[in-house]
Amino acid sequence: MTDVERLFRTYNAALVRYLTRRLGDRDWAEEVAQETFVRALRQTSIENERAWLFAVATNLVRDEARKDIRRRKHLALLAEEERDSFSEPEETSIERAQDAAMARKAVDALAERDRLALLMREEGLDYGEIAEALDLSPGSVGTTLSRARRRLVESYEELQKARETREKNAAS
Repeated sequence: MTDVERLFRTYNAALVRYLTRRLGDRDWAEEVAQETFVRALRQTSIENERAWLFAVATNLVRDEARKDIRRRKHLALLAEEERDSFSEPEETSIERAQDAAMARKAVDALAERDRLALLMREEGLDYGEIAEALDLSPGSVGTTLSRARRRLVESYEELQKARETREKNAAS
């Protein structure tokens, strides 16, 4: 088994999960993961494999995001139209979809470093790996994660209040 095959078997599932959360599309995430492993083929040596793979994947996501801003706007419009097409906003499934959309918006509202740190931690990367992938000092990772969690909660609560206000105004 080659080193890249071993890397793939060891890290592919976690990398695809991370990328799916970042991109919102599993097929796209798998393509970016494949490109990450293609780049690993070109490397002669990788010191911290997991951190290197996640850093490369993160950079590829940034590149893809720059190329695909129109796609995100289009998907957001489609999601908004879909929400507007429901006649009974109190339905549980609709509320769950709205909550998920609000959670995604809250995550997207975070600064990129905060968002990436949270997603990497969620994928099980330790502080050292996160520090290396995001070019932070290991001591600042805990502060970054704490701040990111606090901002995520604040952002979600603001979105929740705005939703409640809209629902209240619609009922009037």
